[in-house]
Amino acid sequence: MAARLVLLVCAGALLRSAEAQDPYDQLSDSYKKGVDLALEQLNTHVGVKHHFRFLRTVEKREHDAGFGVLFLYHQFHLKPTRCAKGTTSDSTTCQFRNDRPLMDCAVCYKAVSGQIEANPDPYVHCIQKPRLMKEMMSTREDHWKKMTYATGAATIMALSTG
Repeated sequence: MAARLVLLVCAGALLRSAEAQDPYDQLSDSYKKGVDLALEQLNTHVGVKHHFRFLRTVEKREHDAGFGVLFLYHQFHLKPTRCAKGTTSDSTTCQFRNDRPLMDCAVCYKAVSGQIEANPDPYVHCIQKPRLMKEMMSTREDHWKKMTYATGAATIMALSTG
């Protein structure tokens, strides 16, 4: 009986620790770099007064162009925290606020060997979720299509030598 109780307590502790993991830590490094890019852009905006933290992924797309080249699209939500901007270097310790809307973000970029490339320019768009319009969603989709369509050009393997 005591062994069952210990087993039950251990299982509960394991489940609790799995739930307590930060969702950001569950992302691959390539997707983390896109979230970091959006957070960096958001934090430089004058109107933003508090830190934001990654909450959850809405959609992820990936196009493997070969030779270590990936094109990534990531739509996600950021949630405002109680920490004022500039008060901490580690926003993961900040508590979420429930009195402000989520920030809906989309990033689209090219990564080579896990690093974001400057060409083509990475696309970053964040807006408060209640203000997100269908036209904005279409613009995001257009950026993804333009970026991935460009990879359909001639490759070294397809060139003729004769």
